[in-house]
Amino acid sequence: MSGAGPTLFLGALPSRSLFKFPPNNAPRAIPPPFGESSFKAPFGISDDVYNKALDARVPITIATVYAASVFALNWYNRRHGNKPWALSKTRAFRAFVILHNVFLAVYSAVTFVAMVRTLKHSIPHYSEPNALVGTVDALCKMNGPRGLGDAATFSPETSTWGVRNPLIRLGHDGLPDTSDVGRIWNEGLAFWGWFFYLSKFYEVVDTAIIIAKGKRSTTLQTYHHSGAMMSMWAGIRYMSPPIWMFVLVNAGIHAMMYTYYTVSALGVRVPQAVKRTLTSLQILQFVVGTTFAGIHLFMAYTVPVSVAYKAGEALSNLSPSSISSAVSSATSAVPMTSATAAGVALLKKLVYRAAGEEGLAENIHGAPDAGFALGGHRSPQQVIQDKVERTIYRTEYQTVPCIDTTGQTFAVYLNMIYLLPLTGLFVRFFVKSYLRRTSSQTKHATKKRTLSKSVADAMHGVDREIESLGRAAEDGVGNVIKSAKNARNNARGRSSGNTDAKRVGSLSPANQKFIDSFQQRVKQGLKQLGEDAEGTPERAKRVASEVGKKLEAAAKDSNKKSDKANGELNGDAKQPANGVKKEGEQDEKPNGINNDGSDEKETNGVNKEENEEPPNNSEAGDEAETNSMKKEENDENQSEQIIATTNVEPLPSQAPADGPANGGLLRGN
Repeated sequence: MSGAGPTLFLGALPSRSLFKFPPNNAPRAIPPPFGESSFKAPFGISDDVYNKALDARVPITIATVYAASVFALNWYNRRHGNKPWALSKTRAFRAFVILHNVFLAVYSAVTFVAMVRTLKHSIPHYSEPNALVGTVDALCKMNGPRGLGDAATFSPETSTWGVRNPLIRLGHDGLPDTSDVGRIWNEGLAFWGWFFYLSKFYEVVDTAIIIAKGKRSTTLQTYHHSGAMMSMWAGIRYMSPPIWMFVLVNAGIHAMMYTYYTVSALGVRVPQAVKRTLTSLQILQFVVGTTFAGIHLFMAYTVPVSVAYKAGEALSNLSPSSISSAVSSATSAVPMTSATAAGVALLKKLVYRAAGEEGLAENIHGAPDAGFALGGHRSPQQVIQDKVERTIYRTEYQTVPCIDTTGQTFAVYLNMIYLLPLTGLFVRFFVKSYLRRTSSQTKHATKKRTLSKSVADAMHGVDREIESLGRAAEDGVGNVIKSAKNARNNARGRSSGNTDAKRVGSLSPANQKFIDSFQQRVKQGLKQLGEDAEGTPERAKRVASEVGKKLEAAAKDSNKKSDKANGELNGDAKQPANGVKKEGEQDEKPNGINNDGSDEKETNGVNKEENEEPPNNSEAGDEAETNSMKKEENDENQSEQIIATTNVEPLPSQAPADGPANGGLLRGN
């Protein structure tokens, strides 16, 4: 379309042909240009190395292994009480942590500065004509020389690179010329963006440090590292326009964050406000990044384009009388016997002007092949008609989208898929918190610091939501590990010909073996005490006999005391009280097995043996079942101790006033 000048369109719907999955692999990522060492490319990178690192299998494999490992190690630390690993207590580990944080802080800061320089050399100055549309063009079209409409773009229809300005040429290999300057890809994004993508793999060392300290790596951190790997890969692999924002913002935040980590590792106390600010910036980059990436799909603008026309097409609309009149006017000023090339060009201009085509007339210039002699059998009309059929150019404004390829589109919506869940959770919690804090029904409602507090509430809400999902994932990984170990144990049992290596209900072979061993030990202990199936009736008889003797002695003692009391009332002073007392003392001594010191020692020894923790023959994956059996074992031991204590406790010889027999049984029970 033509127009008076460049125009920006927001809200333009993207073409449906751009939404294709999997995306088209063309074009390949273009390595950074390297002629001499400079800040935009300190050294060269071969095309083979550059694109092999951008193979899709690289980030997918690393991100998957990383996430699964974190969930498994978090589960492992939780099982072991989140105790620090021995490695984390060494001086070498502490030194490594400090160097790691210093390296990432410096590297991130250098990358941030490099991206600022890239933008400075690519974005037009605000004082230049059409600065707004020129800035959009500079950020949307990353290859080619600087200038509105001068970019090199890839056409999915023809699978070739092209330029709209006829004065600009591609490289000899059909790719954008590596010597082109003024656009963000060649000005530094190709080099620093590629290394920033690789740095995402190294940043997982953060998680390894946290886990080695016995702490739990948060699910939000795991999600962020895995998603950043995939987003950076897609942006650099498909040279997607929004990726410069990811590199710039993330590098800046990481420079501050790792500086904070370094200072903390050196033992310097950092104010809590600094940590809250860094966390707020991290959340803010999610919101801004999602919005910024999505806008690219709905953005278009116009650029000046030189359009080719055939001059003959304009003259074909002229009537024969107009042409004859124009020729008559023109030939009166030009000799017909020997016209030169300049004369023919002048003749053409006069014809266009006579036809009212002033714009076409200005585009007519002399040509080397225009010299010829007019005359013979050809009329002036035929000569002019032949020679005006040449290509001329005229500037028009055409609408171009910000996104050109399916790969660039894929990188945009992959970035949105990565950031949108976090952004959505944050916005939801923020709105709920803000409305609650500003509600008229809220006690002491105030708008002072409401925004900052609502942001803090939202961050806590996002963290809680993500962590609950993370713990569920960790439990799932733990169950997978258990199942794998059980399957391995079963396979080992079958391979060794062990017919007992079958699960008994929900118990694994190892747990079933442990239960059988425990039951055998219990039977042996009961047999030594005489409490097995054969000894229990005999022991019950002995206990009953002992209890009977106790009751009989207590009854005799009671009768003697009663007789003595009656004798004193009747004045009988000859009752042998001393004899009764000695007899009573004799009866107070415990009799039988209940007072056998050796038996009591043996009982205590068995109980102690039963209370000792049995050797854990089961695998770590059967922890829940083992703990359940240990609980049952302890309950059983407590029951045995209660029974043993009840059976061996000596019965008192002195009965309470309400009756010797009943009193003795109550104490015994």
